[in-house]
Amino acid sequence: MNKNKYLYIFGALSGTGMFANAGNVQAQQYPIRPIRFIAPYVPGGGVDFVSRVIATKLSETIGQQVIVENRPGGGTNIGSELVARAAPDGYTVLVGGLPNVVNTFLFRKLPYDLIKDFAPVALTTTAPNILAVHPSLPARSAKELIALAKARKGELTFGSAGVGSSNHLSGELFRVMAGVDIVHVPYKGGGAAVTDLIAGQITMYFGTTPSTLPHVRSGRLRGLGVTTLQRARIAPDLPSLHEAALPGFDNAAWHALFVPAATPPAVVNKLAGEVVKVLRLPETADRMAAQGVDVIAGSPPELAAYVKQEFARYEKLVKAAGIKVE
Repeated sequence: MNKNKYLYIFGALSGTGMFANAGNVQAQQYPIRPIRFIAPYVPGGGVDFVSRVIATKLSETIGQQVIVENRPGGGTNIGSELVARAAPDGYTVLVGGLPNVVNTFLFRKLPYDLIKDFAPVALTTTAPNILAVHPSLPARSAKELIALAKARKGELTFGSAGVGSSNHLSGELFRVMAGVDIVHVPYKGGGAAVTDLIAGQITMYFGTTPSTLPHVRSGRLRGLGVTTLQRARIAPDLPSLHEAALPGFDNAAWHALFVPAATPPAVVNKLAGEVVKVLRLPETADRMAAQGVDVIAGSPPELAAYVKQEFARYEKLVKAAGIKVE
Protein backbone atom coordinates (compact mmCIF):
# COMPACT_ATOMS: atom_id res chain seq x y z
CA MET A 1 0.00 0.00 0.00
CA ASN A 2 1.48 3.35 -0.96
CA LYS A 3 2.08 6.00 1.65
CA ASN A 4 -0.50 8.50 0.37
CA LYS A 5 -3.23 5.90 0.29
CA TYR A 6 -2.33 4.77 3.81
CA LEU A 7 -2.46 8.33 5.08
CA TYR A 8 -5.85 8.87 3.38
CA ILE A 9 -7.35 5.79 5.03
CA PHE A 10 -5.81 6.64 8.40
CA GLY A 11 -7.15 10.18 8.14
CA ALA A 12 -10.63 8.97 7.27
CA LEU A 13 -10.67 6.52 10.15
CA SER A 14 -9.29 9.13 12.52
CA GLY A 15 -11.98 11.56 11.41
CA THR A 16 -14.67 8.96 12.01
CA GLY A 17 -13.26 8.33 15.45
CA MET A 18 -13.14 12.04 16.19
CA PHE A 19 -16.80 12.46 15.22
CA ALA A 20 -17.76 9.44 17.31
CA ASN A 21 -15.79 10.76 20.27
CA ALA A 22 -17.36 14.20 19.83
CA GLY A 23 -20.80 12.60 19.88
CA ASN A 24 -19.96 10.63 23.02
CA VAL A 25 -18.62 13.73 24.78
CA GLN A 26 -21.74 15.64 23.75
CA ALA A 27 -23.92 12.84 25.14
CA GLN A 28 -22.00 12.79 28.44
CA GLN A 29 -22.60 16.51 28.88
CA TYR A 30 -26.20 16.45 27.56
CA PRO A 31 -28.36 18.18 28.59
CA ILE A 32 -26.74 21.42 29.64
CA ARG A 33 -29.66 23.73 28.81
CA PRO A 34 -33.49 23.57 28.56
CA ILE A 35 -35.10 21.15 26.13
CA ARG A 36 -38.09 22.11 23.98
CA PHE A 37 -40.94 19.66 23.35
CA ILE A 38 -42.79 20.83 20.25
CA ALA A 39 -46.42 19.67 20.41
CA PRO A 40 -47.99 20.43 17.02
CA TYR A 41 -51.49 20.80 18.48
CA VAL A 42 -53.53 23.36 20.41
CA PRO A 43 -53.40 23.11 24.22
CA GLY A 44 -55.87 20.91 26.07
CA GLY A 45 -55.95 17.75 23.96
CA GLY A 46 -54.52 14.28 24.45
CA VAL A 47 -51.11 15.06 22.93
CA ASP A 48 -50.77 18.18 25.04
CA PHE A 49 -51.57 16.15 28.17
CA VAL A 50 -48.99 13.45 27.37
CA SER A 51 -46.37 16.08 26.49
CA ARG A 52 -46.75 17.91 29.78
CA VAL A 53 -46.74 14.82 31.97
CA ILE A 54 -43.48 13.60 30.41
CA ALA A 55 -41.93 17.08 30.37
CA THR A 56 -42.71 17.70 34.03
CA LYS A 57 -41.15 14.45 35.25
CA LEU A 58 -38.20 14.71 32.85
CA SER A 59 -37.40 18.19 34.18
CA GLU A 60 -37.12 16.66 37.65
CA THR A 61 -34.89 13.77 36.65
CA ILE A 62 -32.40 15.42 34.25
CA GLY A 63 -31.92 18.68 36.14
CA GLN A 64 -32.87 20.85 33.17
CA GLN A 65 -36.21 22.44 32.34
CA VAL A 66 -38.25 20.75 29.62
CA ILE A 67 -40.63 23.26 28.04
CA VAL A 68 -43.72 22.30 26.04
CA GLU A 69 -44.39 24.62 23.10
CA ASN A 70 -47.70 24.26 21.27
CA ARG A 71 -47.19 24.87 17.54
CA PRO A 72 -50.50 23.90 15.90
CA GLY A 73 -51.40 24.29 12.24
CA GLY A 74 -51.11 22.60 8.88
CA GLY A 75 -52.35 19.27 10.18
CA THR A 76 -49.31 19.11 12.55
CA ASN A 77 -46.97 20.02 9.68
CA ILE A 78 -45.95 23.43 11.03
CA GLY A 79 -44.61 22.11 14.32
CA SER A 80 -43.15 18.99 12.70
CA GLU A 81 -41.23 20.99 10.09
CA LEU A 82 -39.88 23.24 12.83
CA VAL A 83 -38.25 20.23 14.49
CA ALA A 84 -37.05 18.71 11.21
CA ARG A 85 -35.17 21.95 10.47
CA ALA A 86 -33.88 22.48 14.02
CA ALA A 87 -30.27 22.01 15.11
CA PRO A 88 -29.61 18.26 15.56
CA ASP A 89 -28.46 18.54 19.15
CA GLY A 90 -31.25 16.92 21.17
CA TYR A 91 -32.68 20.19 22.45
CA THR A 92 -35.68 20.38 20.08
CA VAL A 93 -37.97 17.35 20.26
CA LEU A 94 -41.15 16.58 18.32
CA VAL A 95 -44.09 15.03 20.14
CA GLY A 96 -45.35 13.21 17.05
CA GLY A 97 -47.83 10.49 16.30
CA LEU A 98 -50.32 9.09 13.83
CA PRO A 99 -50.84 12.32 11.82
CA ASN A 100 -47.14 12.33 10.89
CA VAL A 101 -47.64 8.95 9.24
CA VAL A 102 -50.96 9.75 7.58
CA ASN A 103 -49.80 13.12 6.22
CA THR A 104 -47.31 11.26 4.04
CA PHE A 105 -50.28 10.02 1.99
CA LEU A 106 -52.38 13.19 2.20
CA PHE A 107 -49.99 15.93 1.08
CA ARG A 108 -48.30 16.06 -2.31
CA LYS A 109 -45.44 18.19 -1.02
CA LEU A 110 -44.86 17.45 2.63
CA PRO A 111 -42.23 19.81 4.12
CA TYR A 112 -40.46 16.90 5.82
CA ASP A 113 -39.94 13.17 5.48
CA LEU A 114 -40.74 11.26 8.66
CA ILE A 115 -38.13 8.60 7.91
CA LYS A 116 -35.31 10.70 6.42
CA ASP A 117 -35.61 13.89 8.48
CA PHE A 118 -36.16 12.43 11.96
CA ALA A 119 -34.48 10.02 14.34
CA PRO A 120 -36.88 7.97 16.50
CA VAL A 121 -36.43 8.42 20.25
CA ALA A 122 -39.28 6.69 22.10
CA LEU A 123 -42.77 5.31 21.55
CA THR A 124 -44.30 6.83 24.66
CA THR A 125 -48.00 6.05 24.92
CA THR A 126 -51.16 4.89 23.17
CA ALA A 127 -54.79 5.64 23.91
CA PRO A 128 -58.17 4.58 22.54
CA ASN A 129 -60.67 7.04 21.18
CA ILE A 130 -64.22 7.02 22.52
CA LEU A 131 -67.16 7.12 20.14
CA ALA A 132 -69.46 9.68 21.76
CA VAL A 133 -72.77 11.15 20.61
CA HIS A 134 -75.13 13.82 21.88
CA PRO A 135 -77.62 12.34 24.40
CA SER A 136 -80.55 13.46 22.24
CA LEU A 137 -79.51 11.18 19.39
CA PRO A 138 -81.82 8.14 19.13
CA ALA A 139 -78.96 5.63 19.22
CA ARG A 140 -77.85 3.86 22.39
CA SER A 141 -75.38 1.46 20.80
CA ALA A 142 -72.96 1.32 17.89
CA LYS A 143 -75.34 -0.96 15.99
CA GLU A 144 -78.20 1.50 16.47
CA LEU A 145 -75.94 4.35 15.31
CA ILE A 146 -75.02 2.43 12.16
CA ALA A 147 -78.71 1.74 11.45
CA LEU A 148 -79.52 5.41 11.97
CA ALA A 149 -76.70 6.50 9.65
CA LYS A 150 -77.97 4.18 6.94
CA ALA A 151 -81.51 5.48 7.36
CA ARG A 152 -80.36 9.12 7.28
CA LYS A 153 -77.76 8.87 4.53
CA GLY A 154 -75.43 11.85 4.40
CA GLU A 155 -77.12 13.62 7.33
CA LEU A 156 -74.97 12.55 10.28
CA THR A 157 -71.66 14.28 10.97
CA PHE A 158 -68.51 13.42 12.88
CA GLY A 159 -66.01 15.95 14.19
CA SER A 160 -62.25 15.66 14.49
CA ALA A 161 -59.20 17.60 15.64
CA GLY A 162 -58.26 17.97 11.97
CA VAL A 163 -57.60 15.98 8.82
CA GLY A 164 -55.29 13.05 9.58
CA SER A 165 -55.84 13.14 13.35
CA SER A 166 -56.51 9.89 15.18
CA ASN A 167 -60.18 10.86 15.69
CA HIS A 168 -60.53 11.62 11.98
CA LEU A 169 -59.03 8.23 11.11
CA SER A 170 -61.34 6.50 13.59
CA GLY A 171 -64.32 8.15 11.89
CA GLU A 172 -63.13 7.18 8.42
CA LEU A 173 -62.51 3.59 9.51
CA PHE A 174 -66.04 3.54 10.98
CA ARG A 175 -67.47 4.91 7.74
CA VAL A 176 -65.66 2.33 5.60
CA MET A 177 -66.28 -0.71 7.81
CA ALA A 178 -69.93 0.14 8.56
CA GLY A 179 -70.67 1.15 4.98
CA VAL A 180 -72.32 4.42 6.01
CA ASP A 181 -72.36 7.91 4.54
CA ILE A 182 -71.36 10.30 7.34
CA VAL A 183 -69.81 13.74 6.87
CA HIS A 184 -66.46 14.76 8.34
CA VAL A 185 -66.28 18.15 10.09
CA PRO A 186 -62.64 19.05 10.91
CA TYR A 187 -61.82 21.47 13.73
CA LYS A 188 -58.59 23.19 14.71
CA GLY A 189 -58.44 21.11 17.88
CA GLY A 190 -60.26 18.42 19.82
CA GLY A 191 -61.58 20.85 22.43
CA ALA A 192 -63.65 22.73 19.85
CA ALA A 193 -65.08 19.46 18.50
CA VAL A 194 -66.17 18.37 21.99
CA THR A 195 -67.77 21.76 22.63
CA ASP A 196 -69.80 21.56 19.43
CA LEU A 197 -70.82 17.97 20.15
CA ILE A 198 -72.11 18.96 23.57
CA ALA A 199 -74.00 21.82 21.90
CA GLY A 200 -75.53 19.40 19.38
CA GLN A 201 -73.81 20.99 16.37
CA ILE A 202 -72.32 17.67 15.23
CA THR A 203 -73.60 14.12 15.61
CA MET A 204 -70.59 12.20 16.90
CA TYR A 205 -66.95 12.44 17.81
CA PHE A 206 -64.25 9.78 18.25
CA GLY A 207 -62.58 11.72 21.04
CA THR A 208 -59.48 11.15 23.12
CA THR A 209 -60.13 9.87 26.62
CA PRO A 210 -58.82 13.01 28.40
CA SER A 211 -61.07 15.32 26.38
CA THR A 212 -64.18 13.15 26.11
CA LEU A 213 -64.57 10.71 29.00
CA PRO A 214 -65.33 13.35 31.68
CA HIS A 215 -68.34 14.50 29.63
CA VAL A 216 -69.51 10.91 29.15
CA ARG A 217 -69.34 10.35 32.89
CA SER A 218 -71.26 13.57 33.59
CA GLY A 219 -74.01 12.62 31.15
CA ARG A 220 -73.40 15.53 28.80
CA LEU A 221 -72.38 12.99 26.15
CA ARG A 222 -73.28 9.35 25.55
CA GLY A 223 -70.42 6.92 25.02
CA LEU A 224 -71.08 4.07 22.61
CA GLY A 225 -67.70 2.33 22.49
CA VAL A 226 -63.92 2.53 22.29
CA THR A 227 -61.83 2.20 19.15
CA THR A 228 -59.32 -0.41 20.33
CA LEU A 229 -59.79 -4.18 20.17
CA GLN A 230 -59.92 -4.42 23.95
CA ARG A 231 -62.05 -2.40 26.34
CA ALA A 232 -60.30 0.51 28.01
CA ARG A 233 -59.33 -0.05 31.64
CA ILE A 234 -60.54 3.43 32.50
CA ALA A 235 -64.01 2.76 31.03
CA PRO A 236 -64.68 -0.99 31.30
CA ASP A 237 -68.42 -0.47 30.88
CA LEU A 238 -67.92 0.77 27.30
CA PRO A 239 -67.66 -2.05 24.75
CA SER A 240 -65.05 -1.99 22.01
CA LEU A 241 -66.49 -1.31 18.55
CA HIS A 242 -64.82 -4.59 17.60
CA GLU A 243 -67.07 -6.55 19.95
CA ALA A 244 -70.15 -4.35 19.66
CA ALA A 245 -70.66 -3.99 15.92
CA LEU A 246 -67.57 -4.04 13.70
CA PRO A 247 -65.27 -7.08 14.12
CA GLY A 248 -61.65 -6.11 13.58
CA PHE A 249 -62.16 -2.40 14.25
CA ASP A 250 -58.93 -1.12 15.77
CA ASN A 251 -57.62 2.43 15.75
CA ALA A 252 -55.67 4.07 18.55
CA ALA A 253 -53.96 7.38 19.06
CA TRP A 254 -50.24 7.01 19.74
CA HIS A 255 -47.58 9.45 20.81
CA ALA A 256 -43.84 9.35 20.24
CA LEU A 257 -40.74 11.51 20.47
CA PHE A 258 -38.53 12.34 17.49
CA VAL A 259 -35.46 14.53 16.99
CA PRO A 260 -33.75 15.82 13.83
CA ALA A 261 -32.13 13.00 11.86
CA ALA A 262 -28.52 14.15 12.26
CA THR A 263 -28.68 14.14 16.07
CA PRO A 264 -25.73 12.05 17.36
CA PRO A 265 -26.86 8.51 18.22
CA ALA A 266 -25.30 8.80 21.67
CA VAL A 267 -27.50 11.83 22.40
CA VAL A 268 -30.59 10.06 21.01
CA ASN A 269 -29.92 7.03 23.19
CA LYS A 270 -29.32 9.12 26.30
CA LEU A 271 -32.57 11.04 25.80
CA ALA A 272 -34.43 7.81 25.05
CA GLY A 273 -33.09 6.21 28.22
CA GLU A 274 -34.15 9.16 30.37
CA VAL A 275 -37.63 9.25 28.80
CA VAL A 276 -38.14 5.51 29.29
CA LYS A 277 -37.09 5.83 32.93
CA VAL A 278 -39.65 8.59 33.46
CA LEU A 279 -42.39 6.62 31.72
CA ARG A 280 -41.74 3.59 33.92
CA LEU A 281 -42.15 5.55 37.14
CA PRO A 282 -45.31 4.38 38.96
CA GLU A 283 -46.53 7.95 39.41
CA THR A 284 -46.22 8.59 35.65
CA ALA A 285 -48.13 5.44 34.77
CA ASP A 286 -50.81 6.27 37.34
CA ARG A 287 -51.30 9.79 36.02
CA MET A 288 -51.51 8.54 32.44
CA ALA A 289 -53.90 5.74 33.39
CA ALA A 290 -56.19 8.21 35.14
CA GLN A 291 -56.78 9.77 31.72
CA GLY A 292 -57.08 6.48 29.84
CA VAL A 293 -53.57 6.62 28.38
CA ASP A 294 -51.40 3.47 28.30
CA VAL A 295 -47.64 3.73 28.75
CA ILE A 296 -45.54 1.87 26.16
CA ALA A 297 -41.98 3.16 26.80
CA GLY A 298 -40.63 1.78 23.53
CA SER A 299 -36.97 2.13 22.49
CA PRO A 300 -35.76 3.87 19.30
CA PRO A 301 -35.69 0.59 17.31
CA GLU A 302 -39.16 -0.31 18.59
CA LEU A 303 -40.50 3.07 17.52
CA ALA A 304 -38.89 2.71 14.10
CA ALA A 305 -40.55 -0.70 13.61
CA TYR A 306 -43.91 0.66 14.82
CA VAL A 307 -43.79 3.58 12.38
CA LYS A 308 -43.06 1.19 9.51
CA GLN A 309 -46.07 -0.92 10.51
CA GLU A 310 -48.31 2.16 10.69
CA PHE A 311 -47.19 3.32 7.24
CA ALA A 312 -48.40 0.08 5.67
CA ARG A 313 -51.65 0.12 7.61
CA TYR A 314 -52.75 3.69 6.98
CA GLU A 315 -51.73 3.85 3.35
CA LYS A 316 -54.49 1.27 2.78
CA LEU A 317 -57.07 3.17 4.85
CA VAL A 318 -56.37 6.53 3.18
CA LYS A 319 -56.89 4.92 -0.24
CA ALA A 320 -59.98 2.93 0.81
CA ALA A 321 -61.62 5.96 2.40
CA GLY A 322 -60.58 8.36 -0.36
CA ILE A 323 -59.30 10.84 2.23
CA LYS A 324 -58.07 14.12 0.75
CA VAL A 325 -56.86 17.43 2.10
CA GLU A 326 -59.42 20.08 1.19
